[in-house]
Amino acid sequence: MNSEESKVESRPVFKCSSFINANKPANKKRAWKSLKQIISTERSLPWPEDHIHYSSINAPPSFLPAEKFSDLSGLPAPYTDPQTRLRFANKEEYSTLLTLPMDITAGYLALRGASSIVG
Repeated sequence: MNSEESKVESRPVFKCSSFINANKPANKKRAWKSLKQIISTERSLPWPEDHIHYSSINAPPSFLPAEKFSDLSGLPAPYTDPQTRLRFANKEEYSTLLTLPMDITAGYLALRGASSIVG
């Protein structure tokens, strides 16, 4: 019986109905800040020179080569067509690449951001 009574008596603060948050104004709605506003506010604060925060962290360059994906399916592509420079994953995709007209091939290269050697 004592353990049940002690559970009832020791209620957390957030369960207390008489608790009032002193930081929250009673009649004002909370104004949300955008990410740009938060970043500009953080940049304007006087940070020490050696302080590390999110806007100061720079990732080092990767030593691994960039992954290559198929232009048609998005699968990892170990092969590149020497004539059109399109990447493909298997022989079915290669047979599809051979039937594509030049304007579609140029469109795939433009989507990938490669310079069009075809046209």
